[in-house]
Order: sequence, then structure tokens, then C-alpha cells
Amino acid sequence: MPTVKLNKKIFEKLVGKKLPLDQLKDRISMLGTDLESIEGNEINVEIFPNRPDMLSEQGFARAFASFIGEKTGLRKYDVQHSGAKVIIDKSVADIRPCTACAIVRELSFTDEKIKEIIQIQEKLHITFGRNRKKAAIGVYPLEHIKTPITFFAEDPNKVKFQPLEFSKEITALQVLSQHPAGKEYGHLLEGMNKFSFFKDATGSILSMPPIINSNTTGKINEKTKEVFIECSGFDMDTLEKCLNMIVTALADMGGKVYSMELEYPDKKIVTPNLEPEEMELDIDYINKHLGLQLSEKEIVGCLEKMGYGFSKDKVLVPAYRADVLHQVDLAEDVAIAYGYENFEHEIPQLSTIGKESGFAVFKNKINNILAGLGLIEVNTYHITSKNNQTSMMGLDIPLVELENVHNIEYSAMRAWVIPSIMEVLGNNKHNEYPQNLFNIGIVFKKDKSKETNVKEDTRLAVALCGEDSDFTKIKQVFDYLLKQIDCSYETAETEHPSFISGRVARIAVNSRNVAYIGEISPAILENFDLLMPVAAFELNLSELYEINSK
Repeated sequence: MPTVKLNKKIFEKLVGKKLPLDQLKDRISMLGTDLESIEGNEINVEIFPNRPDMLSEQGFARAFASFIGEKTGLRKYDVQHSGAKVIIDKSVADIRPCTACAIVRELSFTDEKIKEIIQIQEKLHITFGRNRKKAAIGVYPLEHIKTPITFFAEDPNKVKFQPLEFSKEITALQVLSQHPAGKEYGHLLEGMNKFSFFKDATGSILSMPPIINSNTTGKINEKTKEVFIECSGFDMDTLEKCLNMIVTALADMGGKVYSMELEYPDKKIVTPNLEPEEMELDIDYINKHLGLQLSEKEIVGCLEKMGYGFSKDKVLVPAYRADVLHQVDLAEDVAIAYGYENFEHEIPQLSTIGKESGFAVFKNKINNILAGLGLIEVNTYHITSKNNQTSMMGLDIPLVELENVHNIEYSAMRAWVIPSIMEVLGNNKHNEYPQNLFNIGIVFKKDKSKETNVKEDTRLAVALCGEDSDFTKIKQVFDYLLKQIDCSYETAETEHPSFISGRVARIAVNSRNVAYIGEISPAILENFDLLMPVAAFELNLSELYEINSK
């Protein structure tokens, strides 16, 4: 979890109330964050990954002021029309296709405020932006920029500019080998023939996302009064949330937020949108999950302590909150506002002897066997993208899809685990090979015979990625694993669109199909930008355990 350093004096001024030190420590810890220390004028606090909006003095103080009852309810932010435009050229469609932009004016920067901006930018890069892969942020002095601004892609050998804190002008390609930021984040552009850039109306380069700003047009200082902000990446919802976190922090510094018109080849969008999202309030759901009997008025009071609004039976979710997707998220915030210390401890009226389940013991044994072979365990999300599970893997299968999706990257429950491992491999091309991984996780399939209409199974996926990864090597791993659990099996030739024809097999135990094993198809490797061969298998541990138990 990221740790942020907060200036105590600025924090207390933003909160509007100064608490005794003991009370301050207690309330920070009860807000759902982990207080590390308060030393002198410095507060060090760990922010949980679900609250990136608290990664700044302004965001944290906003949440804290509501929590202690000083400034409850929904914060309202005005957005004025700037008339400025950003043109998104069609050349970025396959490079870095999306951007969300804004202007903030009437700022009064000090050295301390510049440090605050740098901190929130870098913390958002690391967490919400997944080390700039998911979102990259640029902040520029608008005084040096002439609109309209263009977001475009070009051959990196043809674009020259002076990178931030660099002594001379170099080509975009040279940035990757000569600039510290280029060396650190250059892997994000690996294999690309074109890089993305922002330029102003005079043709001056502003930045090369996700790597670095220009030294001439991308460096703010204490004389800067107005800034242009852009967030670029691949998912518009993610970028808009990221932009909202930054502009609201700047607004709390005293700035005035202005919108920009984004002109895409096929549409026009205006950002930022700081209007709250509406969400139904399910009182029964919240009370059931918290074990309470709160009235609507009490629940609304708790939500207002967490910065929400309420109007016409709808919860108003702040535009900078990226973590509120479901009623359970509202329930969590109600619990925080109600106070974990106020929940009554209850001893269940049960007399049982606890022990580890047989399946857990079985899974642990599988885990230890694979770790003993030198494989690295990874854990991936149950919720993924439909694209990752189907088209990226060259097949079309039915999925348990989510309704009212807020982010296309998390639109479905996974039906198999190999795509998740392929995504991990695709994100780690810059690390050394071989990369031999395994992942034990739950998969979900539609099944009307189940109470929830969904069947859950636990599966094991193993992937070997390296120069010599092939069917023989993955078969050796599979053989060793099943030998260690004293299980015999049969192999049959088969076809599967994700694997190379003739190098894929179906595995059966006691005549029940439990696994696929083979070499991943070159077309699938290309989808994940992998240059190394991958051999993999996926084994249904739930079925294997059931067979072994019988």
C-alpha cells in the first residue's frame, strides 16, 4: 500500500478543525487507513488501494473532515467552460487511444504546493495508474501553451524535444535509452513503431506519455498560475476518475476548474465531469451485511459522514470516488462511519471443533509441490475483461457477465485461469526469463442447477515462458505433479483454438476430463505482445479432489 506524507498544518487548515494528538491518531486509524506515525509537522499514513482519492493532503483532509463531522455531505465543485480544445488524432487509436483533459486557473503555487502536486501525481501513477500502464498523468504550465492541443502518434525517430530536467534536445527514441524516466518506463513502449505525443498549436511538444514531459512546456514553478492537465491511457472511465481526483485536489488549493472539449475522430467529449453519480440505496442489504437495524435517516447520516450526498432516494457518489461500484461498497462506508468500535461483540451459539478442510490441505500440497519445482505463484482477480477471456485467447465461450459495468477491464467473471496468467506474462516482458508461473483460483460458469445459477470450481493454471518452453517441459511438470499426489491419468489428442494444433492434449482421470495441456498458439502470444514461447496447462482441482476422495 502507498504511504503518503502529509503536512500537518496544511491538513488541519483544510479540515477546519484541530484535534488533540491522541484523538487525531484514533480518528485517522478509524477512517479505514493505517496510520504509521505523526512526527512534528509530518503525518505518515498508508492509504488502502481502494481509496486513491485520498493520496493527497486535499483528498485526505476532505474525507477526514466529513468523517469527524466537520464538513459532511457531498462536496460540490463548479466546472466552467474554457472554450479550449484537444484534438485526438486517429493515429493514436492503436497506441494510446484515450485522454481526459482539464484546465485549472487562478492557482497560487508555493514550493510546498508543487511538492503536493508531484506527490499525488506519482502516487496515482504507481497505484491507480498501475505504474503508468493503465493511466499516465501530465501537468503543464498553460501560460507556455497555445491551444488547440493535439494528441497524436508518430515515428519516435522523427520527433525531437528536450525532456524534463535534461540538458539537450534528443529524439523520442533516444529518450528511452538516455533519460532516467525513459530507462524506467521504456518497457511500456516496447515493440511499438509509433509513440504518442501531445503538442500545442505552434507544434511545440508538450510530452511523450507515459514517459516524460517536455522541459520547455511541461514544467510548473512558483510563477505558474494556470495549468493544463491530461490523463492518457486505454479506458476512458479510468482516465476521467483519475482526472477528477487531480482537479478536485487543485480546486481545494484554491484553483478554478475549466472544462475542455475533446475532439475524437468520431465523437466529441467534454471533460472533466464533476457531477455525482446516482446509486440506489438498498437499506435491507446494508443492514443484513452489517448485522444492524439502522433506519434510512441513520444510514444517510453515515453516508454523509463519508462524503456522499442523498437526493430523491438516491445516493450521490462523488465524482472522484473510483471504488464505489456496488451496494457492498456503500455498506463498507456505512460501517466505517458507524464506527467499528461501536459494533457489539457476539459469541456464536455453536459448539464446533474447527479444522482445516480437506480441500484446503489438498490445495496446499499442490502449492508446495509446484513451489518446490521453482515455479512462482501469482494471484489474479476473479473479475476480468470479456476480451481477455475470449477474443485474446482466440475462442468464444459463454461468460458470467456483470451488469452496470463501470470499467470494461472488469466486466465478467473468469471462466478459466490461463488468460489471467497470460496477462501477467504480458505485463512482465521487461523482467528476465524464464518466467515459470502458477495460479490457483476460482472460475465461474453458468449452471441453472445451482442456487445462484453459477457453478464455481477451483482450477490450477501453470505456464512456462522462456526460450525452450515446449510441450515436453510442461508435460514433465504435469507428470511430476500427479505422481506426487498418486494419481494416474489418460491423454488424448484434441484441438483447442488457444493452443498449437498437434501440440495440445486433453487429460482425463477415471474417464473424466480434468485438464488441457499444450503449447500456446503464436497468434495468442502476439495478442499479449509476447516474444517468448509459452507452454501451459489448466487443471480442475475441484473435480480432481472429488475423484481422489472417492
